[in-house]
Amino acid sequence: MSREARWTIAAAWVVSRAWLLLTTLGVLHNPYPIVTSDVPGIYQPWYEVLRSGTFPVDDVMWQYPPGAAGVLLLPGLITPLSYTHAFFTLMLVADAVALVCLLRGRSPLGAGLWVLAVPLLGPMILSRYDLFVTALAVAALMLLASRPRLSGFVIGIATAVKVWPLLLLLGAPRRRVVELALYAVLGAGAVVLGFAAVLPGAFDFLDAQGSRGIEIESVFATPFHLARDNGWSGEVRFNYGSIEFLGPHVGTVAVVSLVTSALSMLWLLFWRLRARRWTEATPYDAALTAVLLFVVTSRVLSPQYMVWLIGLAAVCLTRRETTQRPIAVLILLAVPLTTWEFPIWFGSLMAGEPEAILVLLLRNALLVGAAFWSAARLWRAAQPLPVKAEDPPAPGPRAASPSPAPVRSVAPLPDATRTAREAQGSG
Repeated sequence: MSREARWTIAAAWVVSRAWLLLTTLGVLHNPYPIVTSDVPGIYQPWYEVLRSGTFPVDDVMWQYPPGAAGVLLLPGLITPLSYTHAFFTLMLVADAVALVCLLRGRSPLGAGLWVLAVPLLGPMILSRYDLFVTALAVAALMLLASRPRLSGFVIGIATAVKVWPLLLLLGAPRRRVVELALYAVLGAGAVVLGFAAVLPGAFDFLDAQGSRGIEIESVFATPFHLARDNGWSGEVRFNYGSIEFLGPHVGTVAVVSLVTSALSMLWLLFWRLRARRWTEATPYDAALTAVLLFVVTSRVLSPQYMVWLIGLAAVCLTRRETTQRPIAVLILLAVPLTTWEFPIWFGSLMAGEPEAILVLLLRNALLVGAAFWSAARLWRAAQPLPVKAEDPPAPGPRAASPSPAPVRSVAPLPDATRTAREAQGSG
């Protein structure tokens, strides 16, 4: 990547993030301030509970592994700022770290996608800690080739914060997979056991989602959106921290969702066993495919999940060998539709208005199509190239037959010379 490209992308990041931060802080007009309410309304109360010496196990909305406590405690160390402002600042720093990692890539497309797509999610993205986890995932993948042990350790830390980065190991290079997995276990273990040693309730999150419904933005919510006006007797209700469908057949669809997720992971393992070709982009491509499949088969598809996909697609685009360029385009197209359905038309979506449902279905169709296409391209790229039958050698020009050696004619000897030789021969 040229120096001019780096400076251009960095300048675009400064301008776009200045707008994003000022809008999130309310300095510029934010027409949907509800998207920033999670920090003072949820994260800060959890911070106070964590400071008191325990995990917030009495809150059904606490569904995160122990490492999430570290992210929620960090803003409290930025003492000159309020907790809310410190949280926004921390997320902006994580955004910058991701950009610096992407700028190390060979192609500027990855950093360009990151700069363009993240602010399209609006102020909401600085108000969720998913940006922090995504930055860890981006850093881990970009370190994979040069510092694999550190990469594995960072994957472990990210997994301890929000589980899904564990999927990054599915595409680990064969010669490195054991080493990466070992260091990931060390990273995750250090974080999890460290918090478990000082705060009770570290593992309560494991059974915190047993009664979840189907979140209304997920792919598996589609039949309930269509059934609401056709006799379905369920309801839309705030549950486990999100707006969910609850009622008849929801449990069955939730089981189908879990089975589909399991089948997706089995397919990824099968792909890995059958893969015959490997490039430097394969670990990045596999990570994007795995997380896409996880997102579209999940019972929950919150809008902040899009930043996971943006980050992994950006990493893929740093390599010219990637198979995921068209997938990155589909993800980019899905980002503004996500902002359209949340927060712009979210009230209409909860009310079941057709226009809002159509926007959601279009967004989800893009993601499902991206997931299948991503998997297909990953599969094809890992198979051996077909061996072409060798053509018979083309007949060459006939060799010219050797011409007979010319016969030298002997000139007759002069009479005097001939007479002398005859005299010698007779003597």
